[in-house]
This record gives sequence, C-alpha cells and structure tokens, in this order.
Amino acid sequence: MSNLTVLVVDDEARMRKLIKDFLIKDGFKILEAEDGEKALEVYDKNKKDISLILLDVMMPKIDGWTVLKFIREDNKKIPIVM
Repeated sequence: MSNLTVLVVDDEARMRKLIKDFLIKDGFKILEAEDGEKALEVYDKNKKDISLILLDVMMPKIDGWTVLKFIREDNKKIPIVM
C-alpha cells in the first residue's frame, strides 16, 4: 500500500494520531488537518497525491459537510469517509 496518501481531518489530535499510527504501519503517507479550513488548504496543496480523505463532520471553522462540498466541486472521484 506504499505511496498512497491519506488526508486525515479531525479536530481531536489524539484521534488523528491514532489513525496515523495505524495507517503508517501499512505504508501509507499521512497528511493531517485540525479543522475544515486547514483541510481545504492541505487538499489544495496536495490534491494530486491524495488517495483517500478521512473527514470528521463536526469541526471548528468549517464543518465536514462544507469541506465535502468544496472538495466534491473539484473532484468527484476521490474516496471520502466521514
């Protein structure tokens, strides 16, 4: 599974760390964002590399549903798990 990049978006640092620890063991590259605003920034900078997005729903600044809407306007095929 190496060379696949996952964007993990969650406002809880311990949840991001838990997911990251599991996925790194299987060879995934992890990008992180602590809120919806940061998620969109990270997505814009890395969208060609991201293979999957794990997206929290309730977050500060911009919620997960709004992030989903913006990403879907740009890319309808990237898998997003909420």
